[in-house]
Amino acid sequence: MANVSPTRGDITSHPDASEMRDRYARMLGGRDVALVDGPVFLLGLYCAASPWIVHYTTSQPALVTHNLIMGIAIGMLALGFTRAPERMYGLSWAMCALGVWLIISPWVVGESPDAGVVWNNIIIGALAVILGLVCAGTAAKATPKP
Repeated sequence: MANVSPTRGDITSHPDASEMRDRYARMLGGRDVALVDGPVFLLGLYCAASPWIVHYTTSQPALVTHNLIMGIAIGMLALGFTRAPERMYGLSWAMCALGVWLIISPWVVGESPDAGVVWNNIIIGALAVILGLVCAGTAAKATPKP
């Protein structure tokens, strides 16, 4: 009977080993902020769902649409950070701007918001600013200097 059990062989003699090693290093080279991508995506998901979680869908219809769009935007930034980190970490400052806008938006977009709506957006906005600063700082540290 043939030996069909998986064996772990050494691939150092593989003709494409150096190319695979270089590609692996290139792919993981800018991944210093990999731990921030997940929380940013979860923050966007919560921001999009927060009108239904905090129950202000009937009292603040404009903020419902606003938070849904902002949550989708934050989630898309997180997906961009994951898919193309070298190109997207320059947009970390946009994450900070979205966070500041989320903090002031209950008074600009909403109509006399109550305390739950205000605190919800302040916490989401503050977390977006903090995560944006972490992304921007790590991206700036990882960028090679000329």
